[in-house]
Amino acid sequence: MSHDTLTAQQSAQLGRLVDVYPEARELGERFAAAGHELYLVGGTVRDTLLAGGDPASVDDLDLDLATSAHPEQTEALVRPWADAVWLTGAAFGTVSCQRRRHPDGPARTIEITTFRSDRYEPGSRHPAVDYGDRIEADLARRDLTVNAMAVRVPDVAFVDPFGGLSDLHARRLRTPMDPEVSFGDDPLRMVRLARFAAVLDADAAPGSEAAVTAMADELATVSAERVRDELAKLIVGISPRRGLELLLRTGLMDRVLPEVAALRDCHDPMHRHKDVEAHTLAVVDNAAALETDGPDFVLRFAALLHDIGKPQTREIHPDGTVTFHHHDVVGARMARQRMRELRFDKQTVKDVSQLVFMHLRFHTYKQGWTDAAVRRYVRDAGHNYGRLNALTRADVTTGNPRKADRIQRRVDELERRVVELCEREELESVRPAVDGNRIMQHLGIRPGPLVGEAWNHLLELRLEHGPMSEDDALAALDAWWAQREGSGE
Repeated sequence: MSHDTLTAQQSAQLGRLVDVYPEARELGERFAAAGHELYLVGGTVRDTLLAGGDPASVDDLDLDLATSAHPEQTEALVRPWADAVWLTGAAFGTVSCQRRRHPDGPARTIEITTFRSDRYEPGSRHPAVDYGDRIEADLARRDLTVNAMAVRVPDVAFVDPFGGLSDLHARRLRTPMDPEVSFGDDPLRMVRLARFAAVLDADAAPGSEAAVTAMADELATVSAERVRDELAKLIVGISPRRGLELLLRTGLMDRVLPEVAALRDCHDPMHRHKDVEAHTLAVVDNAAALETDGPDFVLRFAALLHDIGKPQTREIHPDGTVTFHHHDVVGARMARQRMRELRFDKQTVKDVSQLVFMHLRFHTYKQGWTDAAVRRYVRDAGHNYGRLNALTRADVTTGNPRKADRIQRRVDELERRVVELCEREELESVRPAVDGNRIMQHLGIRPGPLVGEAWNHLLELRLEHGPMSEDDALAALDAWWAQREGSGE
């Protein structure tokens, strides 16, 4: 695509893009003076054209550039200019550097990669990758046409050989080359297709989706960490449901999150229970709609996994009713196992599995919220208290408006009670009035399990009756100790 196919507004946007990222212009001038081409590529170009306004709204601090220069030539050009240079990717054609515009400002990381081209050996579907001399051949190796656009710097010439701009406006996802070849080159691109469906709120082209369906098994060759990273970006996209539905339709979900794929088996029109797969997708939508501070991966992922224990716990009773007793417990265990296999960090695994485990807790308080119940709920939820309430609200997908309104009003009531108790007590840090050292000193015992038993007893009293003074706590401790001694334990 030639430069004049852009609208005047788009041309102005790309011009401002180079102004927003002066590093690109400075590097472009250095490379041009040395007889090399340099192009901005990737998400920076895509998001600027998608933004429809000032590219300053694009908050990506990092820049990806492609060049005709080979790595040793790139290194020689950037060393006098950059604050730091590293060559860990030089064997693959990438030189990385960092530049800080102001002493106290953020440092921008810049990756400059030599043009690549593919060479296919007879009888082989996988290419040998060589350095290239044309930006068009390099862009052909990109995952999607919307990511295969480039801007030459410093003269701001737009290059779009595969119609990425029109695909971007049509919210259409296509591969620059034949999809079977593209996905065979890197099977992770199949998950990236779903990721960008969610991130761009876009549809996969029929040919691309068909290729994914036929090649889904090849995802087994991709590392768990790479799959995890794409899945995480999908979940926090502007339309996670689009990406999830694509994973489900193509069979990729069976390879990425088989526990979610199994929810389709819970669709049973012969018995009286809701379609669990459709319900789950609706809960993810609801959770995203409740966010107030931007996308929350933990909340959304817990929404996706909250019912994965249902297929294993489903029981069909003689009257046609269906139950899923303890699916919260089973689901939490399944969530932990799957997330560990995907190499999520420990805290994220803990947070998501806790929300899955507790997602029914709210509904166990059907007779109203006593002070003790409120304390226990807040104590058990911990820092996930707000997320748990949001998940409880999101989990309401009933078509009965009165029932839905009743549940939402009960959550409102709980949140009011928490505020009231917080004003009277240090509810967020519920603990006994005495610690383990004071317990050992008072009872004359040494460190060991007994100290924990005594502390837990005082904690239960604190949860049930509210704050206690130290004297009251020690009196309760004496009573517990006397009872224990009397029972011969």
